[in-house]
Amino acid sequence: MIDARRNGRRGAAITTLAVGGLAVATYLLVVRLLGEAPACGPVRGCDTVAASQYATVLGVPVALFGVGFSLTLSVLAATWWRRADRRALYAVYAVGLLGVAAVLYLTYLELFVIEAICVWCVTYAVTIVTGWILAVLTVRDASPT
Repeated sequence: MIDARRNGRRGAAITTLAVGGLAVATYLLVVRLLGEAPACGPVRGCDTVAASQYATVLGVPVALFGVGFSLTLSVLAATWWRRADRRALYAVYAVGLLGVAAVLYLTYLELFVIEAICVWCVTYAVTIVTGWILAVLTVRDASPT
């Protein structure tokens, strides 16, 4: 049986994570379009990652894909949270799985190819993976046993 209160909290959390990811991706896109390096504070690596050949795909900034992905995920999560539409929940799960695969690949590139870590990229990855885990738990709880 579905616990409406727990799902309400999870829906709010997934939506908040997706919007947080959207904010990070938007920041990275704006910085990229302005031709600047992302601010990293005392941590180094953001400029190296942003200047790498992997920061674009076919000339399109990777951050633009992140903005589109996070916008889609935010709409789906908010739809599920506010309307309790199970189709939106399953879409959050499926789209989130694609996002997890993408951030795992990008994290692999950071660690083993570029050999630099961008705290913004890590933050974005955490929002995607955490949101997807919450979606997995919710789908599991919603499934008949």
